[in-house]
Amino acid sequence: MRPFNGIKPQDIAILLKLVALGDKKWRHVDLVAALCLSQTEISFALNRCRTVGFLDSAKKKVMKTALLEFLVHGLKYVFPARPGPVSRGMPTAHSAAPLASRIVSSDADMYVWPSDRGRARGQAIEPLYPKAPLAAEKDAELYELLAIVDALRAGRAREQALAVRELETRLGKADK
Repeated sequence: MRPFNGIKPQDIAILLKLVALGDKKWRHVDLVAALCLSQTEISFALNRCRTVGFLDSAKKKVMKTALLEFLVHGLKYVFPARPGPVSRGMPTAHSAAPLASRIVSSDADMYVWPSDRGRARGQAIEPLYPKAPLAAEKDAELYELLAIVDALRAGRAREQALAVRELETRLGKADK
């Protein structure tokens, strides 16, 4: 039996992309283009996600209850994010939609993914996986999901509570 190497950050991004796609049909090549990952990375990630119970046996349906439980209770421990120095970049966590409209914060409290192309300034947060900003630029719904996840990884109690409620709404409290 082949050893299991555990879930990786890009696996979470793939699951979030599948959630964003909803019932739309997709192929591996679609995920490659959308997430800026290789075909091999996509294939291995889908297998890991099935192994841990985040995907059904056909590797097509996200097990939303399991994913939600992990995101809410485990993500910040497995893939923590610590605010770093002030940088230019793309807003994330509570500084990006949908949470930005619900939280009043100063510019000093802004979180960004570092990027030369970014227009905002804030404390740097390493993205969940290196290509997340590129993928987020292509897909507004994925961007929002990645930002919500960053609020869980790096936010304070209030931001985390809002992120949990938003994820519960988007993923549902039970598999459908």
